[in-house]
Amino acid sequence: MSDRKYRQQGYQDSGGEKQKTSHEKPPARKDTFGPRAIQMPGTHTVSRCAQCGTVLAMVTEPLGQCAKCGFELHSCKQCTYFDPSQRFECLQPVPERVTKKDARNECKFYSISVRVEKQTSTGASPSSPKDARKAFDSLFKD
Repeated sequence: MSDRKYRQQGYQDSGGEKQKTSHEKPPARKDTFGPRAIQMPGTHTVSRCAQCGTVLAMVTEPLGQCAKCGFELHSCKQCTYFDPSQRFECLQPVPERVTKKDARNECKFYSISVRVEKQTSTGASPSSPKDARKAFDSLFKD
């Protein structure tokens, strides 16, 4: 009789195969332990026109109009404190409501809206559709 409890094939075979010992380590794999490397896109601060979305050059007082669409930059819609869900549509304690939010006004709380956006491009010029088509066609050339 055998000294093993189970007699199925493969269970604790003691054949000619080399058995793994507990002190042998598997080959190390790169980047499997510890924190992962951060691969976040860069950010930059930018002001955009509230009407057309054009990036505005860093402007200083006195503010004028958008170069592309002519929208007044010193207006409620272009302000940091503009919030349609608040009383008088402003986060600041204004004494009375400004009726035209896109017209120029002389509000003492005005501050141009500056946003932090992710940089989605590397700064290189965007490729044209012809370049993409040429790259696709070159895949199937002999």
